[in-house]
Amino acid sequence: MAEKENKMQNSSNENINENVNENVEENIYISKEPTHNVEKAPKKRWYVVHTYSGYENKVKVNLEKRIEYMNMGEKIFRIEVPQKTITQVRAGKKTKKEEKIFPGYVLVEMIMDDDSWYVVRHTAGVTKFVGTAKKPIPAKDSEIKKIIHRGQQTTAKIELDVKVGDKVRIVSGPFAEFIGDITEVYPDKSKLRAMVSIFGRETPVELEYKQIQKV
Repeated sequence: MAEKENKMQNSSNENINENVNENVEENIYISKEPTHNVEKAPKKRWYVVHTYSGYENKVKVNLEKRIEYMNMGEKIFRIEVPQKTITQVRAGKKTKKEEKIFPGYVLVEMIMDDDSWYVVRHTAGVTKFVGTAKKPIPAKDSEIKKIIHRGQQTTAKIELDVKVGDKVRIVSGPFAEFIGDITEVYPDKSKLRAMVSIFGRETPVELEYKQIQKV
């Protein structure tokens, strides 16, 4: 009789243990499930903004003021107006000036949402974002790096105040010290073509700006 009661007790304990184990497993399984949806934090990207011609630097200044005034420093980070250095040679004197690489455009690094879009879009001088009206398209980081690097390059383009019909002195190369009359000018290549008298015969020669001086 006692032996039968012990068997019944052991069977009851096993059932209790199985129920406890099932509850523990169920609790472990539930604990693996997320209790709420985790949203990814928005990422800062570069966007291209179109401006009125000649307003690029004004837009940069105005936008920087609006960022400070409207406490948007955590959403709008950098404003860049890509420029390169141009060396001008006039009357034998060299002067340097900054020339915009993409006139009419400004680069803005920002986290895009309704608030940051409003601040940038309604800055004086801004006409629109590149992309659709409702969905600006972010630029590729690789493209932005190339543009910024291009603006930082030290190689300068030389501009010379010369025109067809001007006389120039050649200062370097095989025709150094010769005087020539300009017949063509290629400002995009910083080159020109001139007629030079060599042994009494007019000869066309192509020259770089750095090879000549205006007479």
